[in-house]
Amino acid sequence: MSPLDRIANVSTLKQHDVDKLYKVEYKPIISTSDQLCFLIRPRIQTVKWICDVANADKAAGKFRRYKIIFTPQKFYACEAVLEEQGIFGDVTTDEWAFYLLPLDDDIISLELPEFFRDNFLAGDQRWVRTAGSALHLLHSLYGPFSKVYGIGRCSKMAYESWREQVEEGEQRTRQAEIGKVFLIDRDVDFVTPLCSQVVYEGLVDDIFRIKCGCVEFGPDVTSSDKSIKVMLNSQDKVFNEIRNEHFSNVFGFLSQKARNLQTAYDKRRGMDIKQMKTFVSEELKGLKQEHRLLSLHIGASESIMKKKTKQDFQELLKTEHSLLEGFEIRECISFIEEHINRQVSMIESLRLLCLLSITENGLLPKDYRSLKAQYLQSYGVDHLLTFANLRQLGLLVEQQPGETLTVMESKVGKLVNDKTAGKLTDAFSSLAKKSNFRALSRKLNLVPKCEEYDLRVPRDMAYIFSGAYIPMSCKLIEQVLERDGWTGLEEVTRLLNGHEFAVTGSNGADSRAKNDAQRIILVMFLGGCTFSEISALRFLGRERGYKFIVVTTAITNSSRLIEALLDNHV
Repeated sequence: MSPLDRIANVSTLKQHDVDKLYKVEYKPIISTSDQLCFLIRPRIQTVKWICDVANADKAAGKFRRYKIIFTPQKFYACEAVLEEQGIFGDVTTDEWAFYLLPLDDDIISLELPEFFRDNFLAGDQRWVRTAGSALHLLHSLYGPFSKVYGIGRCSKMAYESWREQVEEGEQRTRQAEIGKVFLIDRDVDFVTPLCSQVVYEGLVDDIFRIKCGCVEFGPDVTSSDKSIKVMLNSQDKVFNEIRNEHFSNVFGFLSQKARNLQTAYDKRRGMDIKQMKTFVSEELKGLKQEHRLLSLHIGASESIMKKKTKQDFQELLKTEHSLLEGFEIRECISFIEEHINRQVSMIESLRLLCLLSITENGLLPKDYRSLKAQYLQSYGVDHLLTFANLRQLGLLVEQQPGETLTVMESKVGKLVNDKTAGKLTDAFSSLAKKSNFRALSRKLNLVPKCEEYDLRVPRDMAYIFSGAYIPMSCKLIEQVLERDGWTGLEEVTRLLNGHEFAVTGSNGADSRAKNDAQRIILVMFLGGCTFSEISALRFLGRERGYKFIVVTTAITNSSRLIEALLDNHV
């Protein structure tokens, strides 16, 4: 499902005289219509394709009118391409400021999956203004915000872009509906999206791919010969109760639900005519709908079980947990080598390599060379560019001989004042992106110490990874809200290469600090967030009396994250 389908489906568009819809597939368009309207993201490749279509029509002597609607905004680079290709005068352009798509009561997406690669890998900051505009839209509807916290370079720029837009616009005082805002860059925490998801919603996304809040279940789930598209949100009563559950609890819940439904159906046995009429008009439709959804989720769970409870998956989880805890690293490397050599999955192998590198603060040179050679032999040398991308982002790096810099840096930091230390830290961090995961894990207690972890009654956010790891992104949010700022977290922010900020809002929003709006926290992930992180924030909200609303540039998971960095199309 595409974002447009969530707003206007085919029948709605046909009511407005749209003759035919085509997907952008970079092929010639065969149409008799004399008007073509292109609704596109501002991508140069797409604009070049439109130029090819227009020039092919010119060569064939066809006269058509062309309109290009850019969403969410128009970029100068796209207009420059139209000019270069000589069709600037033949097309009319417009922009549709479509920034936010609500996927559920507490999830809003910008649906910009390219944000991650463009911003963090290519260093293209054009989407920062888009993120700032999305924040500005939310501020104009639900502001003023009493406090804005953030960490990460991109977050800081998005915040500044939003502030500029606020200052340019007119100031209106209104009752705030959102209290605090937290902006976080995806590159602050790469470990969380690289871990296997084990909450139900995360697993469904990993296996079936949720697109725009909609999933397509194939014949193996529907027990019929056709696929079914299902909207996954809080309107689906069955899904709403299991979405945040650890997968080990899901079957117990579904079987209980099936028994309850059967009891509700059995009620009709001893009814008289009047009661039966009431039952049919008020309850039966709801029960049938619930029954249909229940059978789909049972089918999905069985399909997940077949794929995920194999010996391989258990071994995979054990390896991940060992990497997070820093135990048995040689055994983990052997497992990854076997995974690569058996060619289990190109993406999974890369994911494990990245997880190993981040948690170990880089690989030993001999391990790096050996694993890289084995990967290229298994999956092809055209992945050399992929390795360059992963190194650039700090996801898969080899330890340099001068890794003792971090110790020296901390000693220097104590000798000189904070400002100079900050500049030194920036200088060191620019030499090589280092993860510092072990030190951060100790400081923030990301790996719970206990032996037994009851997943039925979770006691902290670690339940989303079977009690092995608390997502760093969510832990940072918890700590900052608890401390009302970054005070006391200086060592943590230094290890994360800084760029943290905490700003008190204007318009006296703080004077109403005790009202309900202060319990509503807007968290904006720049570069994507996972369903596991959303589940963790929902848990934190229930525990601390907050309501979290998650705004993200796109929903991501380990596969999407790695796929965005692939460069094997040589």
